Amino acid sequence: MRVQNPREVYGRTLVEIGRENPQVVVLEADLGKSTMSCYFEQAFPERYFEMGIAEANMTSFAAGLSLTGKIPFTNSFAVFAAGRAFDQIRQGICIPGLNVRIVGSSCGLSDFGDGSTHQSVEDVAIMRAIPNMTVLVPADGNETRSMTRALVNYPGPVYMRISRNDLPDVMPEDEPFVVGKPYLIRQGNDIVAFANGQMVSLAVAAADAVADEGISLRVVNVSSMKPADKDALAALSEGMKGVVTLEEHSLIGGLADLIREVLQGRPIPMKSIGIQDRFGQSAHSYEDLLEGYGLSQKHIVAAVRRLAR
Repeated sequence: MRVQNPREVYGRTLVEIGRENPQVVVLEADLGKSTMSCYFEQAFPERYFEMGIAEANMTSFAAGLSLTGKIPFTNSFAVFAAGRAFDQIRQGICIPGLNVRIVGSSCGLSDFGDGSTHQSVEDVAIMRAIPNMTVLVPADGNETRSMTRALVNYPGPVYMRISRNDLPDVMPEDEPFVVGKPYLIRQGNDIVAFANGQMVSLAVAAADAVADEGISLRVVNVSSMKPADKDALAALSEGMKGVVTLEEHSLIGGLADLIREVLQGRPIPMKSIGIQDRFGQSAHSYEDLLEGYGLSQKHIVAAVRRLAR
């Protein structure tokens, strides 16, 4: 299975769409060599705006650019993109419904070395709560590419969160991204796992592990957190013995809450794997954090086993 870095893929894709559409512009908050927007700077310096450590100013500037017909992509770490510029996103972009793409890099716990100040465990919840905002969480490099390309002509504000670390491919390379659509990654007949981001590939690995025990795990990639096709999500849970949700995000306001909305009134057991009501912390490795926060393959397998009893 091929492994790609979503940040690298995103940066290269920005250059591709920049060549195709001269209206695409990119803004950065002093992290271009980490978000990989630096590739766009090298290719189109006249369409690249380095705003410094001033996310609020960057966001307002992007709103102004969109009013002139430009298609701005703003870039920073997810925790800063969603947090420091909240007021400007709400007031200047979402209320008027402007075509600004806010890209939060190093999402979740993926910036394992820098600790709680740089780890975004609440960004999806913040962005989902703002009217007019579309919220997307790509599962791998392939989906990061197709999602970025789809955003060029998509109307209205968008927030996309990208992992810092390499991820195995789970989506087909030629699969076009459709906002709102859940993607069936693996068929299964017993339990369904709804996941996004890094957790999709972990769900696939867990499905392989429990298959040896006679448990058939269906894996669904819910990369579109808002809007979401709730009828499609409900249909994917039909006939299942149980549902497990998997997210590298707080259990408050993220995927677990979305699936609860979908399953409301349905008599189906559900378990949720995500970050309990706590901040992140620094660690020696990303894997250490996934294990410590109950997000590893081992924890997924245990949850599936309990539901399958």
